Amino acid sequence: MKCMGLKGVMPPMITPFKENGDVDLDSFLNNLLLWNEQPLSGYLVLGSNSETAFLSREEKLELIRLTAEYAGADRFIMAGTGVESIRETIELTNDAAKLGADGALVLTPGFYKSQMDSEAMIRYFTEIADHADIPVYIYNVPKFTGINIQTDAVECLSSHPNIRGIKDSTGDVQRLALFQKFSRDGFDILVGTAGAWYPALTLGIQGGIHALANCCPSQCAEVQKLFEQNKWKEARKLYERLLPVNEAVTAVYGIAGLKYACDLLGYHGGYVRSPLGALKESAKKDIECILKQAGILNV
Repeated sequence: MKCMGLKGVMPPMITPFKENGDVDLDSFLNNLLLWNEQPLSGYLVLGSNSETAFLSREEKLELIRLTAEYAGADRFIMAGTGVESIRETIELTNDAAKLGADGALVLTPGFYKSQMDSEAMIRYFTEIADHADIPVYIYNVPKFTGINIQTDAVECLSSHPNIRGIKDSTGDVQRLALFQKFSRDGFDILVGTAGAWYPALTLGIQGGIHALANCCPSQCAEVQKLFEQNKWKEARKLYERLLPVNEAVTAVYGIAGLKYACDLLGYHGGYVRSPLGALKESAKKDIECILKQAGILNV
């Protein structure tokens, strides 16, 4: 197993689909091999931008297997294994471990959100971590789950030896700072959106899992490289140049927009899986324009 202490940029890998809705494994592998040539620290297979909610268990396992088999030797493999049931999450987590995953990203359960208080979160993640064969990372993404895990729960859970960090996708920099303040030393705080990347770096956060890193991996990594070289103005300038791109491929046009940006930039985005819908031509033109204005697409 690779060492802990996550640093650098990881993409939540898109899952290309064929027009008939099948997973396009060849395109998935093609993307992975291209990303291996970029300055990334690892991969999140089965994240929100992977359309994981639409994947069968068999499809999930095959994507984990391919990622672990073909990722660069220095890459950390994180698998999104969280589902509502503790039992199912443990089973998928340990199957992911057998296939070569180094860590498990576990989504906060949210179906019965009115009862998912801090006590429930602590009970859920503790039981999973007690039985997981690989380190567990909390995944906080309230825009999808309706749950925003509280600081007291993270403080408690950070003391568990098999809970190694949290990916926070709220974009709330103050929340990142609070997680840092109240969690144990060595607990990884991972920023889950490129929109908060530069501010997170100023807090001393060293790892990020960004949707934008699917299509702009080198640029996301370069922000951190410049920052660590004390070239703060250059890092911030690049970060600000990326903001409209990140907004377009996340908040505005979602996964379909992200996949189209990937197509434009040499990766295989492929189709989205229904019930997600394809982009309109006007949206495609908008994304092309935004990429050109950012100096990323030179056509």
